[in-house]
Parts: sequence; C-alpha cells; structure tokens
Amino acid sequence: MQIHLVDGTYELFRSFFGAPSSKDAHGREVGATRGILRTLLALLEPGRADGGATHVAIAFDTVIESFRNELFAGYKTGEGIDPALWAQFPLAERAARALGIVTWSMIEFEADDALATGAARWASRPEVERVVLCSPDKDLAQCVGPKVVCLDRRRKTTMDTDGVRAKFGIEPASIPDWLALVGDTADGIPGVPRWGEKSASAVLAKFRRLEDIPDDAKTWGLSVRGADALATSLRERRADAMLYRTLATLRIDAPVAESIDDLEWRGADRTALADLCAELGDADFVSRVPRFR
Repeated sequence: MQIHLVDGTYELFRSFFGAPSSKDAHGREVGATRGILRTLLALLEPGRADGGATHVAIAFDTVIESFRNELFAGYKTGEGIDPALWAQFPLAERAARALGIVTWSMIEFEADDALATGAARWASRPEVERVVLCSPDKDLAQCVGPKVVCLDRRRKTTMDTDGVRAKFGIEPASIPDWLALVGDTADGIPGVPRWGEKSASAVLAKFRRLEDIPDDAKTWGLSVRGADALATSLRERRADAMLYRTLATLRIDAPVAESIDDLEWRGADRTALADLCAELGDADFVSRVPRFR
C-alpha cells in the first residue's frame, strides 16, 4: 500500500499560474480550480504512469496565517496574494471533497503540518510500503525517511533520503536547522546573516543541530570560507536561530483524525461534483471520472 499526501496549497498555486484562465457565468476567475480538478484526477486515474493512487489525502492552508505568526511577527501572511487566487481556496477544497478525497482544512496549523503528521503516523504501519508527499517544498524534506519520499509531480522527480543528502548535503532531520541558518523567503524566515547554503550544509553535515555548533570556529575542524565571521554571527544570534528552527520544524500533532481505511479512494461524489462543475462551467469534466461512490 502507498499513501499519497498532497500539498493542496501548492497545487492550487501551480494551477493558478500554470492552467488557462477561465471565468464562470458571473465573471469570477475559476481556472485554478478547474486545473486542480484535473491534476487530482490524474493522480487517481489507473493506468497512468503518475496515477493510480489508492489512498489519498490533501491538505490546504484554509487561512495562510498559523500559530507560527504568534511566534514571529515576520512569518508569512496572506498579504499580497492575488485576490483571484485567494477567492479560489474554498472552491479548491470543494473540488477535492467532491472528488472523494479526504481533505484537511488547516487553520491553526499549516498544510505541511498535516502532511508531516500523516507521514509520521502511517509510515510506521507494516501494511504501508511508502508514504509519498506530493510537494516540492524543501521544508517537507525533513519528513523523508526509509518509507517516506517527496514527489515533485511537475518535474516527475522523487526524493528519498539519499536524494536529500545529495541536494542539501545533510540528513533529513537537519533540514529545520539548515533553514534556520539559510532562511526561507517563502515562509518569511530571514536566516542568520553571512550563512549561505554551502556553509550551512558543511557545518551541519558534521554537527547536525544548531546547539551542537561550537561558538569558536577554531574547534569546528572544518575548512569553511569565512568560518570566524560565521561563528560570530551565529553566536550573536543563536536565540534567533533557535526560533527560526522552531518555525521551520513541521508539527506532527496536527488535527488529522482519519484512519488508513478512510484514505482509500472509493470514487467521487457524483452530485457534489456535478453541481460544482456546473458552477465552474466545466460540466464535461464529470464524464472523465472513472469511479463514483
């Protein structure tokens, strides 16, 4: 058994910027929602090289803000999101539910927390061969393990533990520490001055955790350019770095109540899907769905 956990927020953004624009009868932009219906159906359709998923859930950032905004004022918000995209978040969740996919609407937590929670919960189950996190977001690399991989559906690439090591130069567990040092502009994490990807990878490959990096670069036993300046910057901002790591660490206690059996895809809800597609001006889509409840 493989479980596919989908980053719905990413898929909606991808559809908004990649799918054709489309208006409903009232002039509302719905192209991204039509796009997400198609990309989710592609994941479910048997016989496709990238399809045939049997156990699926999708998570959305129903609101962009989360508990992390209470920890750090600079954390990402919904400010600046195109109104035509923002207005389609509820439609996208309706689309996923109409297709019969378990849908997690995150409010206090983020979508990635729900995916991390599912991965942590089900990867340990003996009947689960693999948990596939369908997202290219680098913060999800921290979840990768013997039975957990990240799948970039657009590029058709899969990243396992060796892939994390090859890409970041560190173990998956060190990804939050790496993001704390380097920063993550998408999430509003500023990082520690002077630290870049190469220096962070080199130092964390040896020490793994922020708290284990010595204050004095002379004790590192590493050849890293500007080591003294890096050490000084971290020493002066270690408390900030620890906060940034907390922000970058995905939670595994998100409100995910479903069992493995609940995740089994049993088909779409014909009435809900037909109603939604009629609203979207996309009635022909219903005939493409191979199974209904």
